[in-house]
Amino acid sequence: MTDRQGGFRGWAADRKGAVSRLRFTSLRLRLVVVFGLVALTAAVSASGIAYWLNREAVLTRTQDAVLRDFQQEMQNRAGVLPIHPSQDELQRTAGQMANSSQRFSVLLVGQDPDGKTVYGSSDGLSAFALDDVPRSLRTAVDKQQKLADSNKSAYHLYWQRVVDHGTPYLVAGTRLIGGGPTGYMMKSLEPEAKDLNSLAWSLGIATGLALIGSALLAQAAATTVLKPVHRLGVAARRLGEGKLDTRLRVSGTDELADLSRTFNDAAEALEKRVDDMAARDDASRRFVADMSHELRTPLTAITAVTEILEEELEAESGSMDPMIEPAVRLVVSETRRLNDLVENLMEVTRFDAGTARLVLDDVDIADQITACIDARAWLDAVDLDAERGIHARLDPRRLDVILANLIGNALKHGGSPVRVSVRIEQEEGEDLVIAVRDHGPGIPEDVLPHVFDRFYKASASRPRSEGSGLGLSIATENARIHGGTITAANSPEGGAVFTLRLPRDASTLTEESQDAGEKDA
Repeated sequence: MTDRQGGFRGWAADRKGAVSRLRFTSLRLRLVVVFGLVALTAAVSASGIAYWLNREAVLTRTQDAVLRDFQQEMQNRAGVLPIHPSQDELQRTAGQMANSSQRFSVLLVGQDPDGKTVYGSSDGLSAFALDDVPRSLRTAVDKQQKLADSNKSAYHLYWQRVVDHGTPYLVAGTRLIGGGPTGYMMKSLEPEAKDLNSLAWSLGIATGLALIGSALLAQAAATTVLKPVHRLGVAARRLGEGKLDTRLRVSGTDELADLSRTFNDAAEALEKRVDDMAARDDASRRFVADMSHELRTPLTAITAVTEILEEELEAESGSMDPMIEPAVRLVVSETRRLNDLVENLMEVTRFDAGTARLVLDDVDIADQITACIDARAWLDAVDLDAERGIHARLDPRRLDVILANLIGNALKHGGSPVRVSVRIEQEEGEDLVIAVRDHGPGIPEDVLPHVFDRFYKASASRPRSEGSGLGLSIATENARIHGGTITAANSPEGGAVFTLRLPRDASTLTEESQDAGEKDA
């Protein structure tokens, strides 16, 4: 079943790739269409001109031969007839005229000695008749022309092409000068029409072959032109994916080769710039880590001294000089703040270095939140809305850090009471959603995009505060390595709302991350 599914998916992927290559916005398709239209236009034009020239040549040659033969027959045979011939004489002469080399039908019209109109047809009385001759042609034949220097004859030979039941015919007529019968001729042009139809089919086939050839030529040209473009697109995607060592093989001296060289130069410059930035970033992280590490040793000693001073402050004996008591309290407060800052910097460097790891355990969310609030003596200022029995597989220590930062931030800047609510949402999977809402003035709209930035403080007029400016950033990083997110917004009912969304089981994410790490290795 797996093989069949794999085969079907492969076929679907190939089909999708072929369709994408031939989509209407594809340069390949446009090249093929343009080549095809140019070839079609040229082939149709050439075929049309060739057909028209051949048609005129064939018809003119046949027509001239027939008319010349008919005119000769009228002079040689009809010209010897009496001015008033009988029907038998007309019939016999028409038959003799039809036996000429061109084999046409003849109709002779005259008047017998009694003044009666008589007819003689080479095909018999029921064949070629006067009604088969167009009226306009008969009128032109019977019309006597004026004699002049440019016109030596009173009557002329006239012809016309007609179509009868789908068959083309050449019809011509003339009168004898000096009196005598009027002759009409009808010649079938069906053989010539068949020849012209064969020529048209041949030209159509040639046009089709030219169109197919142009499409194949366009495909070959498109492949030749677009292959470097395709390689450039693949290289650009690889570069966008972070593979900065991607380079193109350059061959030739055309514009595409220049483009490839430009791409290689840009990729090399980008790689150098990124390497320099990465080196500076690594040096900065090492500096922060080393500085934080080095500060921990003297801070440990300073913290021990401040604890002694704090005990002296809290002693009831009053041994502390009232004059130095404010300074001692300031030293104790700032030492704690400095210790928190160093711990936060150490945590940030672990996130930046990618060494932060989850230690997962099954956690009762309500118990975890209660423990976090109780450990910091916030029970009187926080309302918890969480059902017991909601379990999740998370890192308890990092969840405690997230909750402490969110609740502490709400108490510090929003004011009590702070409400913490827990719910489970099922969309693509089961997600744990923890919302922390305060009843303060809310967060200004210009501050909302920056609340999770490092060292960002909403109150610019109070640059010195108890916080380090890293709490929300560390909370966001802890949520991210769980595969979750933290968002900040203002509640319609007033106050700010921070929403923590975590997968209910982070073990799957950890396994996927480990698999990805093994593949990268």
